[in-house]
Amino acid sequence: MNYSIIVYIIGWILNIEAVLLLLPCIVAVIYREPSGVSLAVTAAACLVLGVLLVLRKPKRQIFYAAEGFVTVSLSWVVLSVMGALPFFLSGYIPNPVDALFETVSGFTTTGASILTSVEALPNCLLFWRSFTHWIGGMGVLVFLLCLLPMAGGSRMNLMKAESPGPSVSRLVPKVQTTAKILYEIYIVMTIIEIVLLLLGGMPLFDALTSAFGTAGTGGFGIKNDSFASYSPYLQNVVTVFMILFGINFNAYFFIIMGKAKQAFQMEEVRAYLLVIGASIVAITWNTLEIFQSVGLAFQQAAFQVGSIVTTTGFATTDFDKWPQASRTILVMLMFMGACAGSTGGGMKVSRFLILIKTVKKELVQLVHPNAVKKIKMDGKIVEHEVVRATNVYCVAYVLIFAASMLLIAVDEQTLVTNFTAVAATFNNIGPGLDVVGPSGNFSIFSNFSKGILIFDMLAGRLEIFPILVLFSRETWRKF
Repeated sequence: MNYSIIVYIIGWILNIEAVLLLLPCIVAVIYREPSGVSLAVTAAACLVLGVLLVLRKPKRQIFYAAEGFVTVSLSWVVLSVMGALPFFLSGYIPNPVDALFETVSGFTTTGASILTSVEALPNCLLFWRSFTHWIGGMGVLVFLLCLLPMAGGSRMNLMKAESPGPSVSRLVPKVQTTAKILYEIYIVMTIIEIVLLLLGGMPLFDALTSAFGTAGTGGFGIKNDSFASYSPYLQNVVTVFMILFGINFNAYFFIIMGKAKQAFQMEEVRAYLLVIGASIVAITWNTLEIFQSVGLAFQQAAFQVGSIVTTTGFATTDFDKWPQASRTILVMLMFMGACAGSTGGGMKVSRFLILIKTVKKELVQLVHPNAVKKIKMDGKIVEHEVVRATNVYCVAYVLIFAASMLLIAVDEQTLVTNFTAVAATFNNIGPGLDVVGPSGNFSIFSNFSKGILIFDMLAGRLEIFPILVLFSRETWRKF
């Protein structure tokens, strides 16, 4: 285990966080908010610690999968702990567990909150809160890959550990160039959304924070009603961009390279859009009696479906009051999530496609034992290693989900509350149903239960195994 390179990379993560904290510090200066001091102190602490950790450059910079998992997991933990300090030091979230919950929810793009009144926070903290979504959306390690000189194999191990989906591939031969392309697409799409929101009359501060939440598919709003008080035009812009950010970024790369046909031939993208379309139509029909208008029902259904399936978590209405059929569809979408290689969470569409194809293959072989059938995606054979990893992921997912529900049951909340709270945090969505619905929050849970949900958010964002590696004896025996 290359311990020195792990410490070195964590040092750079802290340096990057120190620089990123300067943006909310500028917001504090603009609005003349004293809470900016807590942000400045945190930035200084990150910088001091970061500089100390990078002073000694490792002699050996190559590391393998084990180091990649440990580095990514520890980086996200350190990033979250330091990122929680402004909320705690400013006194707006005096409970350190609550401050960590809010920050982990931000970086993992979950959007679950313990705040009973979001509007009570000063603008600088609201900015930092939403900005954590944008930072975590594409992944801070992916950003680091754009900057640090590192052996190619090492870069790929970091990217595999942080990027969502059953498999990770290069867009171009060099991993560093792939990371740059991903961030360029991410930044350009964010800027386009900001411009469209401004054209709709949204204030600059609101446009920035809304775009951060949409791009990272996070969902932290700056108003107590989330997105309900904004105009239909602004809601529609966010709906479109939530869905766009939930698409595999490989599709955008193909479009940029003039291969639009190849982008739309991706099975995952077609399945993702088909599920969204079918869900919107079904919920529109099911909620007609509530909205008394096809247009309004369609618009509200589209926003909520886009928000849930991409695991963004914005809301324009309390869908917990919708008919059972609509609520059931939304809960099912929570588990499916967005595409692999996007900023969305959930189990990912590609995994469901692989599982469906695996079941189909097994059925064929039951009838025809001697048949040789391969699982294919986009016309290419899916490697056995990917199928195996998908099956193991699903088993681990079910076990962690069940254990989390059992552990938070000590708080004596309802089954619906507990089930959707775990689903909302583990799938990085935000709101659930019942007490943790769009009009509620997670403050009702004890510190113990919040700790379990914090683990779920990190495990969900890092696709389970990187975070589980930290709890394996074999990992630490190698040090």
